[in-house]
Amino acid sequence: MSAYRLLFFCFAILSFSLGLEAEPTPAKRSATRETRATPEEPGITFNSVHVDGPYIAMTFDDGPSATLTPKLLDLLAAHHIKATFFVIGENVAEHPEIVARAAQEGHEIANHSWSHPNFGKMSDENVRRQLQQTDDAIKNATGKRPTLLRPPYGSITAREKRWIHDEFGYDIILWDVDPYDWKRPGPAVVRARILKETRPGSIVLSHDIHPGTIEAMPSTFDELETKGFKFVTVSELIRMAAARPSHPSPQPGGTVPASATESPSPTPSPASSPGG
Repeated sequence: MSAYRLLFFCFAILSFSLGLEAEPTPAKRSATRETRATPEEPGITFNSVHVDGPYIAMTFDDGPSATLTPKLLDLLAAHHIKATFFVIGENVAEHPEIVARAAQEGHEIANHSWSHPNFGKMSDENVRRQLQQTDDAIKNATGKRPTLLRPPYGSITAREKRWIHDEFGYDIILWDVDPYDWKRPGPAVVRARILKETRPGSIVLSHDIHPGTIEAMPSTFDELETKGFKFVTVSELIRMAAARPSHPSPQPGGTVPASATESPSPTPSPASSPGG
């Protein structure tokens, strides 16, 4: 009988031990801790701006050109238009007097790198050097440092945008109207593309280093003015940013306002926009 009791006692102990092992262990506190969502960083990239009114920004890249930029400045003055020039640093160093004139006449001067490389394929240090050299050249020519950057080709990574904005304070400016004037299609085509695509809040890309672009501008300005558009610098356009209406209303040119302030689209690639 004692043998049966001993066997029963051992069986009871074994069953109790197995029951303890089957108990679920509490999850670690660190594994279940909730992570609070951080506020979204403010918009720093723009290809158009939603505005209340027929305002647009004309922008010109890659200058200054010794011969073409002064002609463009004369045209802008005749039309009482303020534009934004995204300048190449080495060109600024070569022709500081042209940049100084543009700034004195009320145009905005912005950074477009020192030598037009592809930022998306460069180290941070090389990008930083490109920006700082151009920033210094603009400061030397105008007395003011730029607040805007247009990366060459529109090529820039999301991480680069953040650290460039943190270090230099630049907003990143792309575009929503591109006449592809770098392909030199002729003044009539450049004009037609700009007139077709421009809407309130547009940032229009062109280049003041191509003769056909400068030739296209007088009639382009005339037609845009006839459509009711008003010209401001990019920084002025950004300051005009308005809340999006629930039902966009028609604007000059038969279009509706730009749908967003911050650029919602992918960064233009060098293959699609070599002239940016």
